Amino acid sequence: MVRDGYLYAAGLVAAAILLGWLTRPAWAIIPCLLAFFFLWFFRDPERTIPQEAGAVVSPGDGKVTDVSTISVGGTQQTRFSIFLSVFNVHVNRSPIAGVVREVRYQHGRYLNAMSEACAEQNEQNIVTMEGDGQQVVFKQIAGLLARRIVFHPKVGDRLERGQRVGLIKFGSRVDVLIDASAHVNVKVGDRVKGGASVLAYLQPQGALTAAVGAPARESAH
Repeated sequence: MVRDGYLYAAGLVAAAILLGWLTRPAWAIIPCLLAFFFLWFFRDPERTIPQEAGAVVSPGDGKVTDVSTISVGGTQQTRFSIFLSVFNVHVNRSPIAGVVREVRYQHGRYLNAMSEACAEQNEQNIVTMEGDGQQVVFKQIAGLLARRIVFHPKVGDRLERGQRVGLIKFGSRVDVLIDASAHVNVKVGDRVKGGASVLAYLQPQGALTAAVGAPARESAH
């Protein structure tokens, strides 16, 4: 359970007691129900983290809404978008084991998290990580209901794959951007679990180096 759940629930239980005492006990039902909702919403279940080499796990629970190849700074990358409804676990996890190289918070709009424009225009936290010579970017993107993004690690911190890193309160979206050479393991419509579902497998750095170096060696002859 995330600490916020206890805080919200405690306040609502106190309000329920006060309402029941000052008015009628029936008026205490609504804040009690809301207290139970917040305890459920801020749940934080344990997950079995995949140990396969190169595995990139989902940062959050939800539905895969996009798997596409995009150009970022002239480099081809695969983007995964996962929509988190209000019914999903909202604790976020690190997609890979590696070092946090950059954390950049971008203020913006609160468009529907299902829309294409929200990836660039919405309020979001953009995290760049590096592990085994590969760079992975994941974004915590606010949605229509989300108004607070939490990310605990700092630049330079070493994270393990599937490690808890923060959360987005209420409906939201997480994106993951990786090298286009990665082997994709999910498709649009799949349901994934944070820290447990493998989105893709990154190629070993040695294989990428060999692939890049091969044409140069051929042209030398």
